[in-house]
Amino acid sequence: MGRHDAAFHPVSYAVWYEYAAGANARLIEATDRFLVTEPRLCEDTVQRLYREHIAGVDDKTMDRISRDFQQVMAGVLDAVQRAGDRAGAFGANLRGLDAALQVQDAEALRGHLAQALEQSLGMQRSAEDLQTQVDASRQEIERLRADLTQAREEVFIDSLTRVLNRKGLDHHLDRLMREPLDSSQSHGLVMLDIDHFKRINDQYGHLVGDQVLSAMGEVLRQTVDSGDYRVARYGGEEFAILMPQATLAQAAALAEQVRTRAKAMRLRKRNDRDVVVQVTVSAGAATLQPGEQAHDWLARADAALYRSKQDGRDRVSLAM
Repeated sequence: MGRHDAAFHPVSYAVWYEYAAGANARLIEATDRFLVTEPRLCEDTVQRLYREHIAGVDDKTMDRISRDFQQVMAGVLDAVQRAGDRAGAFGANLRGLDAALQVQDAEALRGHLAQALEQSLGMQRSAEDLQTQVDASRQEIERLRADLTQAREEVFIDSLTRVLNRKGLDHHLDRLMREPLDSSQSHGLVMLDIDHFKRINDQYGHLVGDQVLSAMGEVLRQTVDSGDYRVARYGGEEFAILMPQATLAQAAALAEQVRTRAKAMRLRKRNDRDVVVQVTVSAGAATLQPGEQAHDWLARADAALYRSKQDGRDRVSLAM
């Protein structure tokens, strides 16, 4: 960050953190392009990199993080200023001590020595204070980084189902599509749809419909427990499971697990314990083909899902 002209704030911190971590291929590529023509990135360029390649965070969260970050930096700068002032005074006294030694002025020498001793103790305290401030600031910056990461992740989360939203799916899908895939590897994709969801809404009301969606999100989160797999609400009552490094058989097996668990759910209307809603899902599974684009892959998985609907629902179909 110090090699560039942009100010130190949460936006520039987020940009350079992701650049150094190597976790955002599009950001790295765009930053490297800018560095060819602009070796010292300005504020406008860093802001543009953030807007275009890092998920947005709501203004209130950014303002809070920015204020906290500025307080951290102000505390460090204050501690550095105090240490610098004491160092300056100590340096001036050492010059006086040197002059007293050259003329062999014993009285002046005693005064300078006493002052040097007192100032050296003060410098020691300043150094200790500075170290304490730096340690505290490091911890605070880590907390702010975690806050920023969480805020960015919340942008990708569907509030009702607590799985990724469409934007989150697109983000992870884009990253996956940028990774090279050799002939011995494959990525899996499952598209799922709650059967007769409109009928559930019409018969029991939208509150029960929301309850069904929330429960479906819970089933998906519990079933899809791999750290590399991603679950998303694709839209309405349709969900997607993105499965890096997975075969068609693995995608089909996971889809079948979700289908079985969803069918085992029994939901009661909150104000009527006698009403039980049973849920079934239809699913389609596909693996990424060499040279295939993301929208084609999604379309093949969705076509397999549609075939499950046509064949009677509550089943898993495979895209070949």
